[in-house]
Amino acid sequence: MILLSLIAVLCIYQPAKAAKNAGTIERDTLLGVPCCVYLPYQYTMRAGLDKAVFPVLYLQHGMYGSEDDWQKQGELLKWMNMLLLADQVREMVVIMPDNFLGSIPPEERDKLMQAPNVTPSGETFSTEKGSAHWRKLTEEQEQDYEMSGYWEEHFQEFMQEAERRYSISKNPGQRAIAGLSMGGFHTMHISHYLHGQFAYVGLFSAVIIPRNGAELMEDVEDTQFHTAGFDMQLNYASPAYNNWMADMRHMVPTPPMYWIGMGRDDFLYAQMQDYRLWLDLNNFEYTYYESLGGHTWTNWQNYLCRFLKKIFWDEKF
Repeated sequence: MILLSLIAVLCIYQPAKAAKNAGTIERDTLLGVPCCVYLPYQYTMRAGLDKAVFPVLYLQHGMYGSEDDWQKQGELLKWMNMLLLADQVREMVVIMPDNFLGSIPPEERDKLMQAPNVTPSGETFSTEKGSAHWRKLTEEQEQDYEMSGYWEEHFQEFMQEAERRYSISKNPGQRAIAGLSMGGFHTMHISHYLHGQFAYVGLFSAVIIPRNGAELMEDVEDTQFHTAGFDMQLNYASPAYNNWMADMRHMVPTPPMYWIGMGRDDFLYAQMQDYRLWLDLNNFEYTYYESLGGHTWTNWQNYLCRFLKKIFWDEKF
């Protein structure tokens, strides 16, 4: 009887085959920020009994999005499990935060979300989830929060809470960050602001510079990628943006695996080519993948799968 019980336990819990089994998506809230979290097969048992520690990917959504975008529209669970079955990705925890709410100071969130959905001019707009203004904010208001620098400046605290809550590595060599569009903007600035903290960085159709910087660049006609525009000493309100060029240059000797994906028809295509030229001029090593199409989930799923296949196979730092 004891032997049969032991066999039953071994049949249920087989760490050696864990990578061949499906993970799950759970919901959580970290420091007041809603998150969807992908957990590997039998995560609770393995983290408890085996004291397993997993690599972690912080994956961010775009403008007007939320924490469930990468699961609902990006089909992350499907892709992760398919790639695991094919032994093309490493097991990992994937934390998908609501990086928009994370961009709003906690003392402002509740009041802001309860405000009537009326523009400054007095016009009402839709608050249906998934619509352009479901957050009860105008486009201008949402951009102001997204590009305030608050999320970048406080991301270290968010990571520390994630590390307290989940069995994930605190080693930068086992830590990745990626995002699409505005999430790519956050990724770019978090990765240089916290330089040395991420071994893998993924920019998917990313916005690169804060809006006021972009406006200044519009008047620059330099064919060498608006070099003068990028080299201007812009006085942004957030320290997360002010020193980005110096931070990136500091990373040149030991860069993360820096992966960029962009569609040829994307409205951000020209800005990304400018950014690539800046990287080239500063000898910053990166990988660039260009696809057909534009700012679409078809492309972002493609970029995600390519990025997942490249991370955590070695320890970079």
